[in-house]
Amino acid sequence: MNYKSLAHFTALILLVEAVLMLPAFVLSLVFHEPGSTDAYLKTLLIILILGGLLWLLSRGEKANDFYEKEGLACAGISWLILGLTGALPFFLSGQIPAYVDAVFETVSGFTTTGASILPEVESMDKSLLYWRSFTHWVGGMGVLVFLLALVPRSRGGAGFTVHILRAESPGPDVGKLVPQLRKTAQLLYLIYIGLTVIDIVLLAFDMPLFDAFCIAFGTAGTGGFAVTNAGLGGYSPYIQWVTTVFMFLFGVNFSCYYLLLKKRPGSVLRDEELHTYAFVYLAASLIIAFSVRSYFGTAEETLRHAFFQAASIMSTTGFATTDFNLWTTLAKGILVFLMILGASAGSTGGGLKCMRLNLILKDLRSNLREMIRPGRIYPVRSNGKPVNPSVLTALRTYLSAYVLIVLTSFLILCIDGKDLTTSITAVLACFNNIGPGLSEVGPMSNYGALSVLSKIVLIFDMLAGRLEIFPMIALISRTTWRHE
Repeated sequence: MNYKSLAHFTALILLVEAVLMLPAFVLSLVFHEPGSTDAYLKTLLIILILGGLLWLLSRGEKANDFYEKEGLACAGISWLILGLTGALPFFLSGQIPAYVDAVFETVSGFTTTGASILPEVESMDKSLLYWRSFTHWVGGMGVLVFLLALVPRSRGGAGFTVHILRAESPGPDVGKLVPQLRKTAQLLYLIYIGLTVIDIVLLAFDMPLFDAFCIAFGTAGTGGFAVTNAGLGGYSPYIQWVTTVFMFLFGVNFSCYYLLLKKRPGSVLRDEELHTYAFVYLAASLIIAFSVRSYFGTAEETLRHAFFQAASIMSTTGFATTDFNLWTTLAKGILVFLMILGASAGSTGGGLKCMRLNLILKDLRSNLREMIRPGRIYPVRSNGKPVNPSVLTALRTYLSAYVLIVLTSFLILCIDGKDLTTSITAVLACFNNIGPGLSEVGPMSNYGALSVLSKIVLIFDMLAGRLEIFPMIALISRTTWRHE
């Protein structure tokens, strides 16, 4: 393990976090929130001292000795430290008195989960509400990708960059939009910023500017933290439709937007994952609308809530306009399916990903055909191209780890004595970075009643889900830290 590179990278991450926290600090001054101002000052001091110590310890680092395990460890440790230090403003201000609760809320923000321990949010200082929502935006595209877009590497830069990008990027494989990975990171963020700005402008037509920023941050990062106790249900139908559209858009693979900018719409229209994502979303929305038609007074209201909640859950945003906990069993079953499936690879959404579903079904069909007709080879193809067997091997490994972590977490949560629906949907909602589950962790409830042990398990699940499992497993594996 290249410990100096690990320390150097963590120091950079802490510096980035301090810079990103400055707007929230300024807002605490603007809104005259002395408790929050004091908390931000103390937090920034702690972050800078910790970052400075790590920087001193990393003197003489050799970026050449940076491999896959260093990339996994950097991703896991960076995201864990972001949660631990990013929680300090909530804790030091006293607005979230328990530190574990503050870490839960912050990790939920950075991982774009949107699961909250807060029974109500409107009494919280506005600067803290801003920081809470902004963590969604930072975590949506990935803070490591953000760092790669800004900080060039000279010696050993290629290996360093590819291992970091692979460790943080969602999906079964990392695709490069352009040959230079640093330019890829920059392009991703330009597209991300552009869509966010458009969303803010459209929202600001019918809601306060502060709310527009916070809701757009949650939509772009597919996070789901709201700034009112009524969630998105307290806003106009216009706001709900705009948010529905952008939740869907941020669940699309960002390479599709790059291809559109390069005037290659044909490639986008032929994309198999986009077909799956759009078809499942449309079919789920219509089935839900038919199932809950008696719950609402008009067809427009029925379609609005159905399409909104389908987009919210499938994109793993987690916003709510109504208490879908009261919907029919069929509607809730569809939402649980969407909760597991999630959005597209290369998007800001979580979940299993539509690309993986495609590969699972094609791999299953290929294996069945080879069993029926031995001696013949049926390669798995995606978008007309053969899939590398290593991608399928990684997919099977991912699925094995996915099932093992979900089942283990579920059994631990059962210690709390909650009902099975609460326990299993809490795990699925956190692991797939959704936010609200069903029953006692439904859209109109929160995670505050869970035990400290359950919250720690769910913190791990949120991090593992956002980082595609392997970086978190690497952190607890002895092989990662063994001297070679």
